[in-house]
Amino acid sequence: MNLLPIQQVAAKLGLADEHLEPMGRVTGKIRLELLNDPSYTRRGKLVLVTGTTPTTAGEGKTVTGIGLTQGLERIGKRVVITSREPSIGPVFGMKGGGAGGGLARIEPAEKINLHFHGDFHAIAAAHNLLAAVLDTHLHDGNALNFDPEQIVWPRTIDICDRALRQVTTGMGKGNGPERRGRYVITAASEIMAIMGLARSREDLRERLSRIVLGFTPEGKPIHAGSLGVTGALLALLNEAIMPNLAQTSEGTPAMVHIGPFANIATGTSSVLSQTMGLRLADYVVNEVGFASDLGAEKYIDLVMRTSGIEPAAAVLVTSARSLREQSLANLEKHIGILRAFGVRAVVAINHFPGDEESEIQAIAAKCAALDTPSAVAEPFSKGGAGCIELANRVCEVADRNLSAPRSVYPLDLSLEDKIRAVADKVYGADGVDFSELAAKKLALFTENGFAGLPICIAKTQYSISDTRSFPAHPPAGGCR
Repeated sequence: MNLLPIQQVAAKLGLADEHLEPMGRVTGKIRLELLNDPSYTRRGKLVLVTGTTPTTAGEGKTVTGIGLTQGLERIGKRVVITSREPSIGPVFGMKGGGAGGGLARIEPAEKINLHFHGDFHAIAAAHNLLAAVLDTHLHDGNALNFDPEQIVWPRTIDICDRALRQVTTGMGKGNGPERRGRYVITAASEIMAIMGLARSREDLRERLSRIVLGFTPEGKPIHAGSLGVTGALLALLNEAIMPNLAQTSEGTPAMVHIGPFANIATGTSSVLSQTMGLRLADYVVNEVGFASDLGAEKYIDLVMRTSGIEPAAAVLVTSARSLREQSLANLEKHIGILRAFGVRAVVAINHFPGDEESEIQAIAAKCAALDTPSAVAEPFSKGGAGCIELANRVCEVADRNLSAPRSVYPLDLSLEDKIRAVADKVYGADGVDFSELAAKKLALFTENGFAGLPICIAKTQYSISDTRSFPAHPPAGGCR
């Protein structure tokens, strides 16, 4: 495949050379100075790409998002996709690479799926530096009065290494105080989530300083800024905070930046890349992880609140393969979730080999009955050409400016009531039971002034489903 020089990709977005930092011939980084350049004001619309409940292998949400981006360019739109950076764990696991596939890939896919520009390594280095400084502080006398039993800052590695999930550190004379610790995958690092939400280097500094590392015996939080290490963290993250510019397999611009998991974090690309995209393109196609009850909920309740970026439309990716397991009720449930968010949706029926025409027609008929436009998409086998109809449908919805996105809960609710609101309105749960430990933690958070923040719930991606065979029509299912 002959990839375009990165300068030609940048030219499609009208990106001046002074704002581009080439990283080899076909990729680059975009300097943050772009955000202070009055030549670039917001012009675009954000299209959120989510999906119905996935099967184990996924339903091609990334491939469809890339194909849609290529389809939009084919119909004459200036467009960019903002995508997450893949984690090495899933790349070598069941799901494989995170850069799409077939004729709908972000290139160079092999580089993106592995080390890319070193962003994940920089985040892991910053995270573990903070952990090392914390343990050194404990070793040197613990002047900040950390309660070793209430230290919450883990270490990180970008591989799902089960042997390191729970560890004991500091064993042996001279190695610091012995205590229990743990490792999380880098995509689950709090610094990864912070990088995804930061709006500038200054904002990044403030967010890093506010990280809660642990608590005193009296339950008072101790922040990272108290260790005097914020400047060192910023130095490690100086390059990583700049969004990466790449291209699809058809040479359409793509930004690939930051990769927090959706089942535990925000599950979408960086606010910086989205903000830049909206200044450079007519449409920004932005994928959120897993289904609408996870990635889309966290976008609306967390990312939208932080960034002020409101989706103009959503694409709900589904497939006959998925609905054979989940039933059409699952599709109806996810359309209902997006409606509750106030976001107008287009259903993308991702076509797989072996799909029966009757199945495709049943899905389209269900969408029509729910007053929701749909289109068959074939991004894997046909690239942008297989997403022309989808691109036109998306433009029709986004350009009508009918979406009025709204969060599930107001910020003045208690933490418990915010959890209940998401469980009820999004998951379809009958209620929420709080364990004694959970209630104690929520009380601690409230006492320390965190009650006014939005919440981020860790949840399995499979909790909304219906296992009746296709094409049964039971009532929309809830949380198992």
